[in-house]
Amino acid sequence: MSATRPLLVCVYLRGAADALNLVVPYADDRYYALRPTLAVARPDDPRAAAKDRAIDLDGRFGLHPSLAKLAPLYGAGELAVVHAVGSDDATRSHFEAQDRMEHAGPKDEPAAGGWIARHLDTRPGRRAAGLTAVAAGTSAPESLRGAPVAVLRSVDEYRLGKTEDAAFERALAALYASRPSDGAPPLDADLRTAGRDALATLGRLRRIPEPSARGAAYPEGPLGDGLREIARLSRADLGVEVACVDHDGWDTHFVEAQLLPDLARTLGDALFAFREDIGDAMDRVVVVCMTEFGRRAYENTSLGTDHGRGGIMFVLGGGVRGRRVITDWPGLAEDRLEPPGDLAVTIDFREILAEIVRARLGNPRVEEVFPKTRLRRWGLFG
Repeated sequence: MSATRPLLVCVYLRGAADALNLVVPYADDRYYALRPTLAVARPDDPRAAAKDRAIDLDGRFGLHPSLAKLAPLYGAGELAVVHAVGSDDATRSHFEAQDRMEHAGPKDEPAAGGWIARHLDTRPGRRAAGLTAVAAGTSAPESLRGAPVAVLRSVDEYRLGKTEDAAFERALAALYASRPSDGAPPLDADLRTAGRDALATLGRLRRIPEPSARGAAYPEGPLGDGLREIARLSRADLGVEVACVDHDGWDTHFVEAQLLPDLARTLGDALFAFREDIGDAMDRVVVVCMTEFGRRAYENTSLGTDHGRGGIMFVLGGGVRGRRVITDWPGLAEDRLEPPGDLAVTIDFREILAEIVRARLGNPRVEEVFPKTRLRRWGLFG
């Protein structure tokens, strides 16, 4: 990774992750009253096996035991949790809420493009040639709409076509040359530059080393695969400034106790492996995990949780003032829940993203990235 270029990694927890079971408000007795079968045991509950208890964070909140790999990162001060966070729009539609999360504009006004694209368009300095924005997977998220983005499942699959064609590549190089051969008319200067940059990037991609031998054990599946490829790209100094990856499956209406542990374990293990893989370069990396909304505070009759409001964010990386649960905790008392029975949203997710954009990505124009938004500061970075 470049010695100066920051890297933002966005992990979207799609399907509405259950904030109350991922980071358990175990000091709030109402949590246990609302979830008689789904609640995660207190860290000191003698009736529960140690492997089933929440992992204490600050005397009030605890990690789900399947997120155990995140505990040392939190203890080292590299990880912060943001609780009761979400949008100012009370929609409980996955489609609408994800669109809101990724466009991040004013509530009653469409935003131009995605918030990451607006950041890339307003950040200071000259854009480096190469892969500025990458989506690990099969499609680009809406947050990158309006920005040039490379969509790839694997670095090894990124090529001009299904097979390498040296003659075709030489012809393209001649076409994009400053002085084209064979009397061909010159191309537009911007197009020539873009074409030469693309061919140079392809050349660098071919020389990217295999995945790191640091011993990072990524879990199987799209999240682990995506973060592994992002780590490879970050080491290759290709100009990557933003990378996005999805972690799907969080819509736990039914039998949540059977679904959530595997989802959480994959998340914790993948983030820990990425941290191990990146090594010292983590000083220039910030990872943010976010979800479209949380789940209902009380469990339903199908032993799951329905769509709710207050959610969760995890922020990991260089400069993070970690070892904290950042929250304006509303509580779970009946008169503190947002109808029809949800954890209230007390922190706008854009306030957290704005601190990342300003403090870690070096873009002071946050009012253009998140227009018409009150942007309180939460001291996420030192």
